[in-house]
Amino acid sequence: MNPPIVLVFAGNDPTGGAGLQADAEALMSMGCHAAPVVTAVTVQDTFGLKGFLALEPSLVVDQARAILEDMPVAAFKVGMVGSVANLEAIATIIADYPSIPTVVDPVLASGRGDPLSDEPLEPGFRSLLCPLATLLTPNSREARRLVPEADTLEACAQGLMSLGSRYVLITGTHEPTDAVVHLLYGNRQFLERFSYRRLPGAYHGSGCTLASGCAAVLAQGLEPVNAIIQALDYTHKALEAAWSLGMGQQLPDRLFWAREDEADQN
Repeated sequence: MNPPIVLVFAGNDPTGGAGLQADAEALMSMGCHAAPVVTAVTVQDTFGLKGFLALEPSLVVDQARAILEDMPVAAFKVGMVGSVANLEAIATIIADYPSIPTVVDPVLASGRGDPLSDEPLEPGFRSLLCPLATLLTPNSREARRLVPEADTLEACAQGLMSLGSRYVLITGTHEPTDAVVHLLYGNRQFLERFSYRRLPGAYHGSGCTLASGCAAVLAQGLEPVNAIIQALDYTHKALEAAWSLGMGQQLPDRLFWAREDEADQN
């Protein structure tokens, strides 16, 4: 039996820690095949972003249409869009396939805070991609930027659901808490709180890993809450096994399970 196919819209990160490589590794690790659609090329290292170039929207559309006309896509995952024009193009494509679950990671800036578009992306996410999202996975900073009038994270989640997102998972890495607490909302209400041990250091690509993990499990037909639980556990294990491959942030080991199996055999 062929693996489920997840079409991913994201940028290329030359460190391999985030972006399309992170998506592909997470999807493969969780039993899916990634169909990567490049939205932007970035220049970055493990310390942060140095520059980027968004592709022309027509190239983004042509990449996606070629896959959708040839392969049975089981889920969409949206990461870095690179420009407002690309965001609009991606929304147009996804809207043509309403039965395919969509995970939207509303990437507004790099982990260090560098902007990932020359124009504000918040209006486009609010009006175009949030209404199409089966699951939206903002970190707490992104949630507050998307719903600036909200005074609590719960109000942010309610605002995002009012825009059309079916489920909202607000990740808590950036919050000043002892443990990392993730908050899940759906059906216009709070559903569940997930608490994980805060790991030392900083990580590059954790958001990509989590969102793609969620897309992988949704592509396999699980309902969203169970998909999110599996993806959170997978992401935490990938961070626990992270590599220090550069001089800055650590990179998640998304194939940790393969190395564990290898160690067991030895």
